[in-house]
Amino acid sequence: MTWYRNYSTNDKCRIPECLAAGSFGNEQLIVLEDLDLAGFDLRKNSVDVTGMESCLSWLANFHGRFMGAEPQGLWQTGTYWHLETRPEELEAMGDKELKSAAQKIDSILSGCRFKTIVHGDAKLANFCFSGRLPVVAAVDFQYVGGGCGMKDVAYFLGSCMQERECERLVPGLLDHYFKELKAAVDGEVNFAELESEWRAMFVYAWTDFYRFLLGWMPTHRKNNSYSRKLAKEVLRKI
Repeated sequence: MTWYRNYSTNDKCRIPECLAAGSFGNEQLIVLEDLDLAGFDLRKNSVDVTGMESCLSWLANFHGRFMGAEPQGLWQTGTYWHLETRPEELEAMGDKELKSAAQKIDSILSGCRFKTIVHGDAKLANFCFSGRLPVVAAVDFQYVGGGCGMKDVAYFLGSCMQERECERLVPGLLDHYFKELKAAVDGEVNFAELESEWRAMFVYAWTDFYRFLLGWMPTHRKNNSYSRKLAKEVLRKI
């Protein structure tokens, strides 16, 4: 409710307009614009590179708009899988090496210099497509809050691709994201330093979600060779 009442975006990172919101006893009511009627009436279970680029453009413009913003009234740490909220999944992990590194990985992500507001659940299912426009809209801001934008990017890409596609497509998709982010951030931001830091954060963000999955659902399809490769890279770094 705080998000929809107090925050706004633009046409490059479209969200539904909040028409009304209020509390009534123990119940809360939010009335939102119908994105279907606004032209974003397509939902997709899979997307090609062009579709992924549209969603990454949304994320880049969203992150650029809120670069350096304090998440007032939102979660101080966005996303639903960060370490502080998931002690049971951490305890259930079988990978002892990654388990012992979990706090360090979380600290690296939390300690990054450039922070923004992250969507927090930026999976493919939460994007609404249009048959007429190249842009997309996004919904479901339950976990919106502060953090490194790579958390959204890694989580989104993992929601779209199998392991072989990740190996082949992630580098180019990251290039697209950073091209869009450069155009979206304020000119006072040192973009070269931002890009350098966030590109380095990508493997940590991916591995952090992989860590969560190992404790939550070890048989999940995202627990694959690509995730294991990035986790090994992170473990070598720390």
